[in-house]
Amino acid sequence: MVLISGEAGIGKSRLIAALLESLTPEPHTRLRYFCSPQHTDSAFYPIIGQMERAAGLLHDDTPQQKLDKLDALLAQTSTSIQDTALIAEMLSLPNDGRYPALELTPQQRRQKTLEALTAQVETLSRQNPVLMIFEDVHWIEPTSLVTIGRLLDRILTLRVLLLVTFRPEFDAPWVGRPYVSSLFINRLAEHEAGAMVDRIVGNRLLSANIRQDIIERSDGIPLFVEEMTKAVLEAGGETAAERAIAAVPSPALAVPASLHASLMARLDRLGGPPKEVAQVAAAIGREFSHALLNAVMRKRDVELGSALDRLIAAGLLFRQGLPPYATYLFKHALVRDAAYGTLLREQRRALHARIAETLEVQFADIAESRPELLARHWTEAGLIEKAASLWGKAGQRSLAQSALVEAAEQLTRALDQIATLPGTPVVRREQIKLQVALVNALMHVKGYAAPEPKAAVERARQFIERAEALGEAPEDPLLLFSVLYGAWAASFVAFNGDLTRELASQFLALAEKQGQTVPLMIGHRLMGNSLTLTGDIAKGRAHYNQAFALYDPATHQALATRFGQDVRVSIFVYRALAQWMLGYPEAALADVDHVLEDARDSGHAVPLMYAQFHTSLTNVLCAKYAAANAQSSEVVRLADEKGAALWKALGTMQKGCVLALSGEPSEAIQMITSGITMYQSTGSRVYLPIFLSHLSRAHAECGQFDHAWRCISESMTAVETTKERWYEAEINRIAGEIALKLPQLGSSQAETYFERALTVARVQQAKSWELRAAMSMARLWHDQGRREKARDLLAPVYGCFTEGFDTRDLKEAKALLHALAS
Repeated sequence: MVLISGEAGIGKSRLIAALLESLTPEPHTRLRYFCSPQHTDSAFYPIIGQMERAAGLLHDDTPQQKLDKLDALLAQTSTSIQDTALIAEMLSLPNDGRYPALELTPQQRRQKTLEALTAQVETLSRQNPVLMIFEDVHWIEPTSLVTIGRLLDRILTLRVLLLVTFRPEFDAPWVGRPYVSSLFINRLAEHEAGAMVDRIVGNRLLSANIRQDIIERSDGIPLFVEEMTKAVLEAGGETAAERAIAAVPSPALAVPASLHASLMARLDRLGGPPKEVAQVAAAIGREFSHALLNAVMRKRDVELGSALDRLIAAGLLFRQGLPPYATYLFKHALVRDAAYGTLLREQRRALHARIAETLEVQFADIAESRPELLARHWTEAGLIEKAASLWGKAGQRSLAQSALVEAAEQLTRALDQIATLPGTPVVRREQIKLQVALVNALMHVKGYAAPEPKAAVERARQFIERAEALGEAPEDPLLLFSVLYGAWAASFVAFNGDLTRELASQFLALAEKQGQTVPLMIGHRLMGNSLTLTGDIAKGRAHYNQAFALYDPATHQALATRFGQDVRVSIFVYRALAQWMLGYPEAALADVDHVLEDARDSGHAVPLMYAQFHTSLTNVLCAKYAAANAQSSEVVRLADEKGAALWKALGTMQKGCVLALSGEPSEAIQMITSGITMYQSTGSRVYLPIFLSHLSRAHAECGQFDHAWRCISESMTAVETTKERWYEAEINRIAGEIALKLPQLGSSQAETYFERALTVARVQQAKSWELRAAMSMARLWHDQGRREKARDLLAPVYGCFTEGFDTRDLKEAKALLHALAS
């Protein structure tokens, strides 16, 4: 992979063009992708464009013809019928029966589409070396960014060169990998700019003072050098050239303004039709089809063709294919911007309205499959009601497809525009619906306890209260519960034990008052989570059982996008923790097995990240470290794909905990510390006592006892502050084990900590924590010669267990009892 960065107009595209020209005689497959500032929230946009060009899909083609062309293209790579069906769906082509119906959830479909695209590149690379070029990646949308990441993971074993161009403001996530090279393009020196001017001028005359003015005003940007020189040459004559130069702003102003003035002068000189065509094309976007331009322009073919030919001859446009099936590309995004800038405000509005109407009437397939494209044109046209509706449709569509970042952006745009409309019952209902959807998207993108989702929850609550005050109860009875869930989730992740229990009680009380199954089920789940983590473990498990009894997979699985996670998955992951703590390891592991199966079946990324992380907690408790490591690694991978900061932090910390328990304390310290930094930046605190205690353990293993005591003290303080008490017994036991390593503290202090761990575990009826604390105390007493007392402590606790005798804790307890009896 080669990363090529540089400011606008510096020559990134020209460098790519030179490479392509030099490679012409070499056998290779070329895949070229263009990102667009008008499509930063259209999933797969550059990939769809490349695939449509490669297949030769035309607007006038019938759906059957488009499918035939796609089949012919994919036949070259022996693509399976299932993958062909996925790619056809990505291209919004209807299945006419030639492909199998794929019964997939949105996330499964997204995942398998990514796999199909990667498989395409792998197959092509076996036939010929592949050159992949992603241009202007500073405008890439999240889904295509994920696709590049997946390709990069495979590229080391393939005959593929991947080139990526972008402006400096883009933070490339691949920098630093061993097989990634970076190239930054600097501005031209004065003598280099002069040489470029001379090359463009050739044998024509150009006075020295005008030449020097071009060099100074272009400021070392190659595109500006080229365009200003052409503007001067096109002006004709010394006086006209001087006027052209004088029209360019002072070099003290921003350089793009200089280019803008030069390009405007060139467009003016080209005359009426070419300038008008450039303006309309610029409103469509940097890349556009002949069919759409022709439909919007409503000009005679000869007149339109002549205008386009003149723009191409002037070097402002590139053309691929032949009219009426051609596609066009502005030479540079700045050229498009300059053409667009020549339009007055009312001209722009009218033009965007014309484009939107044309798309709706004559390009209905595009309008339906890309509502965000239509929304952008209606927005620019100033028709806010239409635009808001389409942004909302796009956001809901992205949310259903697990495109979380795109969903948050589109829903925010919809809500911003709805806020400017007159308040009517219809508008208020739409506002509530979209605000609740935004809460869901933001919780996973930013983190439950981050300021953005908390503010979104509060706004949703205000919208609902205002509607109710006006006698406009929401049509959807679950909307209020969705908002209450958002408030509870923020409190839970930031963990305020008292508030979390209070909000869960309010939720359950309202659910019981209304008597609806879904709110009751969710309410019992929230009560289960709140009670379990605050130390009322047996009561928590009872609520999980009540929630599970109400769950119906056929009707309730879809609630994952309304209440954070699949309810059944959430019940199982937390009930597994409760089962283990109460002394039922086998039951806990059985719940874990159900969880992973259900999470994968859900097809959504969020429930899968949620399930993988929480089941890794149970696997760590059962000393299944390999499984826990694989699960936390999968959480990090999925979180990177989805831009989910909270889940990436949790997965990173959990991987560190596994390292601490597997005898790699140095690596554990680094990973847990970096994870905690990420985690706290999202406003989250739940589970911090666990991670801090493992960090303390790792520091102690490295002999860093000052850091160990600092971390264990922070963990204990967090328990007291937040009242997250379910791990309290284990924290005290770990403190006791660390104390034994220090002569200045020794056995007396360790015994105090072990006793405290036993007391907490007994109050919570947490037999597994009690067993661990009893083993630690028994080992201490054994070393002090108090074997009988140690046996009398440990034997009754071990005797309470009825299952799980193959797990590590129970095996160690049995071995210790045997040693105490000998």
